[in-house]
Amino acid sequence: MAPDDEDLEDDFEDEEFDEDDDGDDLPQTEVTIEVSGLSLYTHHGVSAAEREVGQRLVLDLRLEVGECDATVTDLVEDTVDYAAVCERVALVAQQRSYRTLERLCSAIADRLLADFAAEEVWVKATKPEPPIPFALEEVAVEVWRQSGV
Repeated sequence: MAPDDEDLEDDFEDEEFDEDDDGDDLPQTEVTIEVSGLSLYTHHGVSAAEREVGQRLVLDLRLEVGECDATVTDLVEDTVDYAAVCERVALVAQQRSYRTLERLCSAIADRLLADFAAEEVWVKATKPEPPIPFALEEVAVEVWRQSGV
């Protein structure tokens, strides 16, 4: 070990560490949680064929959590668990069929606000292969909602 490393290690050992420190003296940090590219097979669309056959949708999500204790505690219980977010979104997207992506995104946003401690949510649903007779990469709809609190 280099002499500088030993000095740093000694300095660290000399620091007092209190596990019960609640972090009141630390500045709060605003937290945004993002999930990108959640790919689900769904049955949404204007045409009966789209709803019957189904297609892949790609969902992007952003949750504005605000001040978050996990920045200090390092506990998943003190933040929004993004695995749980993905499970909830999959449930909403796959439990029933909507004609429009606008309605689907709204239903997802409503569920996220109801089930998680988020101040705002943003949901984007993308159809990578829309049934449109034109050359295009994708179509997408975005919905943004704030909590009523």
